Amino acid sequence: MKGTHHATGHRRNGLGRLLGLLVALIAVIGLTSTTAFAVTAHRDASTAPTLRALSPMSAVAAMQPSWNLGNTLDAIPDETSWGNPPATKALFDTIKAQGFRSVRIPVTWSGHQSATAPYTIDAAWMNRVKQVVDWALADGLYVVLNIHHDSWQWIATMPTDHDNVLARFKATWTQIAATFKDSPQRLLFESNNEPQFNNTTDAQGNQYNNELNTAFHTVVRQSGGNNATRLLILPSLHTNAGQDFLDALVSEMKSLNDPNLVATVHFYGWYPFSVNVSGGTQFDATAQKDMSDTFTRIRNTLTSKGIPVYLGEYGLLSYPDSNHPPRVELGEGLKYFEQFGYEARTAGVTTALWDAFNFLNRTTLQWRDPALINQIKSSWTTRSGTASSDRVFLAKSSAITAKTLTLNPNGLTFRGLWQGNTQLVQGRDYTLSGNQLTLTADVLTRLAGDRAYGVNATIEARFSQGLPWKVYVTTYDRPVLSNANGTTNGVTIPTQFRGDLLATMEATYADGSNAGPTNWTPYQEFNAAFSPDYPGNALLLTSNFVNSLRDNAPVTLTFHFWSGATVTYHVTKSGSSVTGTVG
Repeated sequence: MKGTHHATGHRRNGLGRLLGLLVALIAVIGLTSTTAFAVTAHRDASTAPTLRALSPMSAVAAMQPSWNLGNTLDAIPDETSWGNPPATKALFDTIKAQGFRSVRIPVTWSGHQSATAPYTIDAAWMNRVKQVVDWALADGLYVVLNIHHDSWQWIATMPTDHDNVLARFKATWTQIAATFKDSPQRLLFESNNEPQFNNTTDAQGNQYNNELNTAFHTVVRQSGGNNATRLLILPSLHTNAGQDFLDALVSEMKSLNDPNLVATVHFYGWYPFSVNVSGGTQFDATAQKDMSDTFTRIRNTLTSKGIPVYLGEYGLLSYPDSNHPPRVELGEGLKYFEQFGYEARTAGVTTALWDAFNFLNRTTLQWRDPALINQIKSSWTTRSGTASSDRVFLAKSSAITAKTLTLNPNGLTFRGLWQGNTQLVQGRDYTLSGNQLTLTADVLTRLAGDRAYGVNATIEARFSQGLPWKVYVTTYDRPVLSNANGTTNGVTIPTQFRGDLLATMEATYADGSNAGPTNWTPYQEFNAAFSPDYPGNALLLTSNFVNSLRDNAPVTLTFHFWSGATVTYHVTKSGSSVTGTVG
């Protein structure tokens, strides 16, 4: 959220004024939302007109791309409680310099507010929130401010404590609205994060959500100043993009009869893939369809009807996680984010990356995984080609043979293979039949070199646009596990990975029933039930997994690796002791 840019008094150059007129013309002649999105989304934020010079649809498009200051002002009980340093002006400078045009600043108010009437928010907390918001605004960024974890802390009790919850909700927004009523129109308010209500049906939840959205709208509009026309963001129940939830939100927005409203939903992908459970190791056809169907619903129900959409959070659940090995293999994650950017652009949706700490290191202000953020950034403007895998595994114990990958050009043209600055030769090093790319045994032998375990060489498949697809030529042998003893606190299995990577773990009892805490599937959740420790040469069975096992009932574990290798292992819990044996 970088160099200064204020909503008023900012001198724009001639190009900036011309672009402002162009945007206004787009709004007047009524081009489609997708066209407006394409025009406004590529303007430099430093030349952007003030928010009120834009139609709501174009204003939200001008906010693309967006970023979340997650696990900071929304942390419980205080700003640094969840491991992030305090937010600084330099942080926003970095976000602005990285190409983001807006930020969502989630705030949890409950720990800084009286729990009884008049529900007063601590002045020191309100001042801190305003300081952070003002830093972002000063950098020319659009800002979304909300009520965040209050949603499950006290708002969720609305069905059994209706009047008190409604009163507190109104009081909270009355104080926020008063504090920020003179802030520029680049500040947007969001009613409530992921609305949820205890022990209710979806129909009942929609009614409570509508009631809160209406109360939010009334309080803010009546507070005066710039709040009279400020863009207000209304969530669906659970910020879910299912058709019934979207329909309920559209009905609520129509009833408010206010052109300055924005819809919001969240997206974290097909659940089995997002957390790597139930065998969801790949961004496969099911996960792809879940994504495309979601954006089709958003487009058909909202953006095509002129309702702007700010997708307030996206990512993969617990991915990446700098505290644990990745749940989702890097190449599969890259494919997910590549398609996500395309679907969002096609639907005319502005998207806010959820960053709890896992993308940007808040201390060094450097991206933790350059490959991942580069793919996300590229997806804002273009497609990239991918392939069926980013690995070619060569068994050290066997002779090297040709290997085939399936290219996914995503509408682009394949340009060839490179190793560094050296282009590989088609016909000698590889062949291409349709989208079937075959690496010859000769080139793989050269790339594998001394065939040490792990990555021996990296090659790139380049396409007519976007980022190249990296392929890691990897030598491996079937991993070797050893016997182990542990307790219900967990088991550490000595493991020689021998260049391979763990994909998932299957757990069953002798009668064929599923073992483990996720008892609806034999394939347990990565990092929740089991986790590889590559530096420590171990596989870890968590206390959560071990404690879920029946006493004296042998469990067969099948570890699945990305090479295709599988290793069978047996564990038995007896009281607080656990034994593990190879077999």
